Order: sequence, then structure tokens, then C-alpha cells
Amino acid sequence: MVAFGHDPGCLTDGGVLAEARSDFMRTFGEAQDLIVGRFLEPIEVLWKDKKWLNVGTERRLKKAIADVHAFAMDIVRARRRNASLDARDDVLSRFVASDDAHSDDEMLRDIVLSFLIAGRETTSSALTWFFWPVSSRPDVRAARESAGTRGGEPFGFDALRGMHYLHAALTESMRLYPPVPIDSQSCAAADTLPDGTHVGAGWSMTYSAYAMGRLAVIWGEDCAEYRPERWLGEDGAFRLESPFRYTVFHAGPRMCLGKEMAYVQMKSIVASVLEEFVVDVKEDAAGAVPEHVLSVTLRMKGGLPVQVRRRVVPGGAE
Repeated sequence: MVAFGHDPGCLTDGGVLAEARSDFMRTFGEAQDLIVGRFLEPIEVLWKDKKWLNVGTERRLKKAIADVHAFAMDIVRARRRNASLDARDDVLSRFVASDDAHSDDEMLRDIVLSFLIAGRETTSSALTWFFWPVSSRPDVRAARESAGTRGGEPFGFDALRGMHYLHAALTESMRLYPPVPIDSQSCAAADTLPDGTHVGAGWSMTYSAYAMGRLAVIWGEDCAEYRPERWLGEDGAFRLESPFRYTVFHAGPRMCLGKEMAYVQMKSIVASVLEEFVVDVKEDAAGAVPEHVLSVTLRMKGGLPVQVRRRVVPGGAE
């Protein structure tokens, strides 16, 4: 909805249109998984040969990309024909209404798909991992849930900014379970790292936000513990860390452009859910650490089995 102004209907049951929209998201995920599969080939030339012969996973990837492009292009062209763009707040409409610099339909398609790739699985992965450590810390839930109620009104930006503890709790879960666990950069020109290491032009460098979040030299001896309080000052306000230390959103010129929006989305969702519901991880899943799925993002294998029940309202029933 944020990218296209278009509901993919993933949770909608029934209807040809809803099924087509849900197919788009499934195909989108399949394309991402197949691209990751290229990195797992023991010999690089294997996937290139399959692409040249148009067989196997490369044939499936070609079809998946074509289907994703076709669906996105239909939305772009429909938006072009819509005269009431000023009333829309989605990313695509803003680009279409901005100026003639983005007049090419394929460019618009690629911009929005890039936005979707960057924000879709990262946010959902971060939220899934958030509920797992929080479920084992009643004190964390109690601190968040004591915020009171909104009376049915949506959380505003000022209210979300004031949720320092929730901000810390989300930041701490992403320290241990970063949505993008590994990131690679390519060096445009020869350079020297701060520690004196030479990096040649064209070299690729990879760093692990997942590993960095678990290093005692960076976070102290309690680095393996889920402790939101490490992000709070004595006044209870959230304290920023250097992005070169907390690399979940990267740092420098390649800092994630959607960082603030991601926090707004996650805080709004978590606050809304915890205000209305109690979310408990099922007992058979609470003891063991969930398995990871090797993908672009740190996905949880099989999802997180939980039990959801409505919160007890003072003077009312659960």
C-alpha cells in the first residue's frame, strides 16, 4: 500500500482479484529466493549456463521476474491515467506527480519495485523476531503496555516519537536479529580503511551486522542478552548509537533512506497490537531459538507460532 497505493490482498479469502494480487506477492518472494540461490551454486558458471539454456531455476526466475514486472507495469500505467494523483500519498503517485524526470514507465516500475524489495521483508522479518524475545521478558511487555489507550484513534507521529521504550525494544531486537544480516559493497576506487587495510578498486567487501551485534568488544559481556535498557539514558529517553557501531541500517552515504519510516511502521503496528491483544509464543516454540532461512533477509523458518487473545480491559472481560 505504501509503495503502490495498492492492496495485494494477501489475507483476503476468496475472489479472483484477491487471488491475483496474492499471486503477485508469492511470485515476488519466489523471485527473491531464486536470486539468492545463485549465490549458493558451488560453481558460478552453473547458473549462467542454465540461464543461457533457459532451464531449471533460471527458467523459473525468468518467468517470475516477467510476472512481477507485468503486474507492476499495469499499476504504473493505470496510475498514469488517474487524474486525482494529488489525493494519493503512495510513493508511485508522488513520483508520477512530481515532474517529467521520471516520465519513463520502466523507470517508475523499477523505482517502486526497489522500494518494495527494500521495505517488504525487512519490516516483516524485524517484527517477527521482535515478538520472540519479548515473549520471554514479561517486564519488557509490562513496560510497553503501561502506555494506556488511544480511545480507538490511530497513533499520531507525536505519540510514536514519545514511545522511547518501544523504540529501544525494537532497536535491541534488530541488534540481535538484523533484518539484513549481511551486506556487500563494491569499491568504486582504491581506498584505505581506518585500520590501514588496503581496498582495491572493484573489490567487494562484505560485513555481517548479525555477527557485529553479538560481539562483546562492541556491546559488552552481555551482548547475547536481550536488554532494551542499554538504549535508554537515565531520563528514560532513547540514545542514538553510531551507525558504524549499529549497522542494521548501514552507515555513511549508503544509510537506509527508509529508516525513519520503518520505525514509524513498526512502532505503530507493535503498539496497536499490544494495546488490544496479548501475544504469547506457543510453549513448544518458546524454548528453542527459531531456525533461520537463508535469504536476502533474516527470515524465521516456519514463522513464529503464537497464541493471540484479546487483552483484559479493566472492568470488562478478556
